[in-house]
Amino acid sequence: MTVDLCPMGPHRADETEFRNFIVWLEDQKIRHYKIEDRGNLRNIHSSDWPKFFEKYLRDVNCPFKIQDRQEAIDWLLGLAVRLEYGDNAEKYKDLVPDNTKNADNAAKNAEPLINLDVNNPDFKAGVMALANLLQIQRHDDYLVMLKAIRILVQERLTQDAVAKANQTREFYFVFKGLPVALDKHILGFDTGDAVLNEAAQILRLLHIEELRELQTKINEAIVAVQAIIADPKTDHRLGKVGR
Repeated sequence: MTVDLCPMGPHRADETEFRNFIVWLEDQKIRHYKIEDRGNLRNIHSSDWPKFFEKYLRDVNCPFKIQDRQEAIDWLLGLAVRLEYGDNAEKYKDLVPDNTKNADNAAKNAEPLINLDVNNPDFKAGVMALANLLQIQRHDDYLVMLKAIRILVQERLTQDAVAKANQTREFYFVFKGLPVALDKHILGFDTGDAVLNEAAQILRLLHIEELRELQTKINEAIVAVQAIIADPKTDHRLGKVGR
């Protein structure tokens, strides 16, 4: 609230409201003066009221001056709150701030598994059926299994997860313990069926591997023959060259 310090200025209504506010704080909450000593402060239309207010600030040990009106208001409000709580500590000690309640409610909404009856036979049967369907390892605690199911569904079975998986989908064929991406190998022809195309790719890769093994054995045989030819031994008794 912005007011003019001069009671005769253009903000006379604001000044009157401010003075009434100070009187209300003293009468209802702070109560520093005795009732009979509040006359000067209550005389809000007096031209000397600023002096009475300045004296009041000193009497309640306010660190701010009359010129620091907003700071003085904040300090007086803080004093009123402290005194109100001191007078009604039993009433206020168990109150919980609204933001804490909202946080608790948000936590409960974020954790819907809290209120489930884990001993219900239907609950156990449902969790077990889902675990078997999704191939999730069994656990003695059904709530743990349900949390695992929820994580799997959130990470892999939501619409966004499925769409992302379809965009980056690759088919792998495991050969000799190593994954081989089928999408990176061109088949060279199309059977008209995606499953048959994958099977043909696998057969082709296996055939290529067999050809490589055959080529390796042929190369080993050639090397062995070359080793014999490159180091001949002569036996004059046999009349021939070679081993």
